[in-house]
Amino acid sequence: MTRQPFATRRIRLVSPVQRDTALSLLRNVPLDADKPLELIVREEVKARKPDQNALMWAGPLKDIADQCWVEGRQFSAEVWHGYFKAQFLPEEFDPELCKEGYRKWDIDPAGERVLIGSTTQLTVKGFAQYLTQIQAFGAHQGVEFHEQQKQ
Repeated sequence: MTRQPFATRRIRLVSPVQRDTALSLLRNVPLDADKPLELIVREEVKARKPDQNALMWAGPLKDIADQCWVEGRQFSAEVWHGYFKAQFLPEEFDPELCKEGYRKWDIDPAGERVLIGSTTQLTVKGFAQYLTQIQAFGAHQGVEFHEQQKQ
């Protein structure tokens, strides 16, 4: 007999109440040698900070939009943002770089690959890495960055 899929549970261990909840859950999880569950205990992964996002828009995206030319054209910060997401967001989930459930791509009804990944799904470390890649791109294009980056 196969068991029903087990819904992912996240419990932040901040007091004895949550620890007791986790222990109770663990005592009652189904055991299945063919389809075992996995227990991971780690430091909480911090989500991207709002000030990191503001710095991205006021700093490198603005500077690149103002200074970068490609085949005689300039592009808006929004267009560059979409381009950089496709280029630099992680391809696969990595718990150090992304929040749980992260996916970069999906398929639309026509069978086309669509970018669904978002910088809001990055951790502090993942967003810092993303900004570093944007800055490296801009520097390679000769962009002079004016906003001091805090990561």
